[in-house]
Amino acid sequence: SDKTDKPKDTGYVLKRLWAYVYRYKLMLLAAILLTITSNMLGLIGPMLSGYAIDAIEPGKGRVDFKTVFFYASLMIVFYIFSAILSYLLSVLMIRLSQKLVWKMREDVFNKLVELPVGYFDGHQVGDIISRISYDIDTVNTSLSTDLVQICASVITVAGSFIMMLVISPRLVLVMLVTIPLSLFYTRYMARKVRPLFRTRSAKLGQLNGFVEEMVSGQKTIKAYAAEDAIMGRFNSLNSETAEAYYQAEYYGSMTGPTVNFINNLSLSLITVFGAILYLFNKMTLGNISSFVQYSRRFSGPINEAANIISELQSAAAAAERVFKLIDEAPEPLDAPDSKELGEVDGDVSLEDVTFGYLPDRAIIKNLFLHARPGSLTAIVGPTGAGKTTIINLLMRFYDVWDGGIYVDGMETRDLTRSSLRKAYAMVLQDTWLFEGSIFDNIAYGKENATMEEVEAAAKMAGIDSFIRRLPNGYNTIINEDGLNISKGQKQLLTIARAMLLDAKMLILDEATSNVDTRTEIKIQQAMRKLMEKKTCFVIAHRLSTIREADNILVVDQSNIVEQGSHKERMS
Repeated sequence: SDKTDKPKDTGYVLKRLWAYVYRYKLMLLAAILLTITSNMLGLIGPMLSGYAIDAIEPGKGRVDFKTVFFYASLMIVFYIFSAILSYLLSVLMIRLSQKLVWKMREDVFNKLVELPVGYFDGHQVGDIISRISYDIDTVNTSLSTDLVQICASVITVAGSFIMMLVISPRLVLVMLVTIPLSLFYTRYMARKVRPLFRTRSAKLGQLNGFVEEMVSGQKTIKAYAAEDAIMGRFNSLNSETAEAYYQAEYYGSMTGPTVNFINNLSLSLITVFGAILYLFNKMTLGNISSFVQYSRRFSGPINEAANIISELQSAAAAAERVFKLIDEAPEPLDAPDSKELGEVDGDVSLEDVTFGYLPDRAIIKNLFLHARPGSLTAIVGPTGAGKTTIINLLMRFYDVWDGGIYVDGMETRDLTRSSLRKAYAMVLQDTWLFEGSIFDNIAYGKENATMEEVEAAAKMAGIDSFIRRLPNGYNTIINEDGLNISKGQKQLLTIARAMLLDAKMLILDEATSNVDTRTEIKIQQAMRKLMEKKTCFVIAHRLSTIREADNILVVDQSNIVEQGSHKERMS
């Protein structure tokens, strides 16, 4: 996408980048020296070629070959050295930016691990991933190429200008007409073209989005016989996109040729005025030749400046997004005097709890709930009504606004987060498995779990026989997306993981969507076993669970509507 966005606070970005670069200050110093030397050596060439030309005496046909060869071989030597140095420089810059990017990615990842759950609820996964991949890559490219290019350009422009002044200050005046002309033109065009490219990306985005919707909604479109209407909309979007492309490319491609024309104009003027000065013996042919070469060196970087500057701006904007993420507030540390939650009975109570995600909207108001050890609390209600909010509070992913949550009579805010979270086992609808062996996936919550313990947990979850039938048993690797395992088996694996943890309290989301009846019965049996002798909080979807519940919370439109046991509620 065409991200020609500017950073909001350039100073801040530079300060933060400097902090990274400063770690490798020796490499940076070497890079600066290499840049200067390599470009200076490159600037000597045109001067020497002028001397070689002056060794020819026009009109007399006499050539001082010794001098010509001397200067020509010097030129070759200087150019070779310059090339070697600039090769070393690019290798060095790639290493440097690699080190920086490694450090940056590490910082971002460490931050992601520390962030509170709330951050992930409020930001899209795609956005966060694009920080780690796209944005850091942009910074990387910019550091390794654009920066070098800018330094080289500055040296080349300044060096050429000084050399031209030395050769002939009068001819420099000719340049002063054409250079501002090409500068103003490129700036004007950049301003005109940038919004066109932005429109182009926006239109392409719309078109892609539309196509994606249509491809995934094929059945519905056919069921409602809406093909013609859809094609009409596609055609109009398609024409708009094509038009936006044409506009952007049309104006975008005009810049190059026009700038070339202005440069050639400047060359013709230099040649004409140079010839006049030559006739009056104010300049030699060699001087004119050197001057022409320097003028080309001088105007090259100036015309590229606009492009490089916009690339640097988008890199700075990308860096700013990365630093913003690194600066996010982590989950607050545990209070210094917080206690570890030791042996748990599993007595949970919510006393007058009020909470909301947005400062002015309380979702839960004055909730009282007491779950005795070994009891079952069912949480029911329509999707999106805030059932997960209660879980978020029990696990202390969020802190309550008012009131308190107690485990065995201790307020959860006085306990360390990790000991509180370890006291709960959790089985959610999103069966999260990672790439690794089945053993690793089951043993996930318990350090140093032995194979016996893992097998016992799998037996209780009723998935042991399935695992043994796999080619490598418990060492079978689950590939990403768990392709070699069905949805129901994934669910059973997460149940086995929760069994192994052997926590006194359990949070369970009992959604067994799209699995066949036999698997569903298995999952229900495993869940039953998992719930034995634990204090359970179940997001209930089945009547049978609700019937057995000691307490039912009915959540609707984010408010707790009523609670009580099934018998109380039926009477």
